Amino acid sequence: MVYSVLCNDINDTEKLAKKFADIIIPYGAFVCLFGEVGAGKTAFTKLVCKYLEVKEKVTSPSFVILNEYKTGVIPVYHFDLYRLENEGVKTVINELEEYSEGKILTCVEWAEFSQNALPFDRIELKINYVDENRREFVFESFGNKSSEIVKRLSL
Repeated sequence: MVYSVLCNDINDTEKLAKKFADIIIPYGAFVCLFGEVGAGKTAFTKLVCKYLEVKEKVTSPSFVILNEYKTGVIPVYHFDLYRLENEGVKTVINELEEYSEGKILTCVEWAEFSQNALPFDRIELKINYVDENRREFVFESFGNKSSEIVKRLSL
C-alpha cells in the first residue's frame, strides 16, 4: 500500500508525525527513511519521538550509527547507515533484524545503503524536498503490520 501526503509547512508535518505516532503505539514499526540531505528525515523522527513522549534529546545518529531512546511510550531505535562501509553495513544488517520485531519503533536513515537486506515487514518513507517549507511524504508498506499502519494513516 502507498500513501502520499504533501505537508505545506512544519505545522502540517507535526500533525502527520502525531498521527503516525498515535497509530504505531499498539503495533511498533520498522521505518526506512529515504531523502536528500536536508529533506527532513531526522526532523520527522524527532517529531514522532515528541509524540511518543521521548524525554531524551533526539539527535541525528550520523556519527554514532545508533541512538536509543527508552523513556517514551515505546522504545525508539534510530539508525543511520550513511557512514558505514560495506562490511559495517553487513554487521548492522544482522542487528537490524532484531530491531524489526515487537512493540518498538525503529527508524533507519539512509536505508538505501542497506544493500536491500532489510526486514520484510517495514514502511519505506520517502521524503521529497518540494521547496524550503513543503515536503512530500510517501509511505509504502511491505508486510501485514506495516500495511495496516499505512492504511490507518491514509484515513
